[in-house]
Amino acid sequence: MAKFLNTRKAVSEIEDLIKNADARLILISPYLKISKSFQELLGYRNGKDKVTTIIFGKQELNPEEIKFLQGLKFVSLKYNQNLHAKCYVNDNAMIITSLNLYEFSMTTNKEMGVFIDRNDANDIQLFNDAYKEVEYINDTSERFDLNIDSRDSNNGKSAKITTNIHDTGYCIRTGVPITFDIEKPLSYEAYKKWNDYANPDYPEKFCHYSGEPSNGETSFSQPVLKKNWKKAKERFNL
Repeated sequence: MAKFLNTRKAVSEIEDLIKNADARLILISPYLKISKSFQELLGYRNGKDKVTTIIFGKQELNPEEIKFLQGLKFVSLKYNQNLHAKCYVNDNAMIITSLNLYEFSMTTNKEMGVFIDRNDANDIQLFNDAYKEVEYINDTSERFDLNIDSRDSNNGKSAKITTNIHDTGYCIRTGVPITFDIEKPLSYEAYKKWNDYANPDYPEKFCHYSGEPSNGETSFSQPVLKKNWKKAKERFNL
């Protein structure tokens, strides 16, 4: 059943949650400022070509941190200006906590949280109810791209951050960010593999519009999940 976490246990459990995540990893935290230890974990996951979605409401990144995130091919950033929740979820576990993913919160603040185990019969309903809210936050958040203003990156000041959400899509096989194109929903490398058989109805893993797991409900011929089709049509004038 769900268990209580203090600061130390919350940090440890979040580390394990990231490390053990398979197809799904969503990190929801108001502040986009990631500690060194979590940068290491994200880099480890990225090296395994596994997609991580980070949803945030404010950013306090320095140029070095921006450069790190820009180098993570399989990290998808999303912005929600009203975000105040802190929730970290993978395929089998969820942590709802007061803990943010930056150093001060982990080493100085007194935090609390709750660990929910999807594989525990006592936690299944709680996990599913909470995950519906995670999906809602994910669906109502805007995709976010990082761009460094060269004038700032050369003088040591905090880099300028801008958004460029209107042309971003996701590869339906790997989930990596690519240009949104309903006729080209695969990255170049994924397309080369797909083209071996060129089956337009072969079930794929991600939604071209949102980047969320599609559980086989998307394909080359239908790259956008049905629930996202209306939003995709409006945003991209389809």
